[in-house]
Amino acid sequence: MPGDHTAQPTATDGAPPLQKPAFLTDIKTIRERARQHLDQGAVTGGYRADRVKVIELLNTALATEIVCTLRYRYHYYMASGIHAKSVAAEFLEHANEEQAHADLLAQRITQLGGKPNFDPEGLATRSHAEYVEGDSLVQMIEEDLVAERIAIDTYREIAQFVGQDDPTTRRVIEQILASEEEHAEDLSTMLEDLGKKGEPAASPLSDRTLGRH
Repeated sequence: MPGDHTAQPTATDGAPPLQKPAFLTDIKTIRERARQHLDQGAVTGGYRADRVKVIELLNTALATEIVCTLRYRYHYYMASGIHAKSVAAEFLEHANEEQAHADLLAQRITQLGGKPNFDPEGLATRSHAEYVEGDSLVQMIEEDLVAERIAIDTYREIAQFVGQDDPTTRRVIEQILASEEEHAEDLSTMLEDLGKKGEPAASPLSDRTLGRH
């Protein structure tokens, strides 16, 4: 406008405008890459994680879920006492959900070209959580809660380790993690409810751990 002496921005004023990143990779490159190593299935050339390490971590998580399934099922059948019926039902529900987690992990392992390790030998060693039976209803719940808390911490670390290098595996682990957090909350509530109903308190977990052989 005449008489308007407001300075107009130029290419040299300040920092250059931000440029949007180009879409992923050139589509021609993606097409060519997809035709290579067809035997690797879902693992394409764009996969950035350490596949061998990820499969190893998933197999330890698989062992954890199998051990948790077995422990919950044992607790389901062995639960006894006046308040056992509702608690046993919760044990069974958790056992079925842990089995579903194991299936998710096994599926992801095979998608990555690995083999899910279902070998019973060494199962307890591979598992993050322990198989502890417990001598009473309260002890069973406490041992299950300990196992869930172990799974929560280890799965959180796996999700952080994988990060953006393998978003599919991260989502699988985060899905299972969310379920384990719900289990832990359920078990904590059950312990609180049993305390209100006068269920005998178990000895401190630390004492039982020290006495375990």
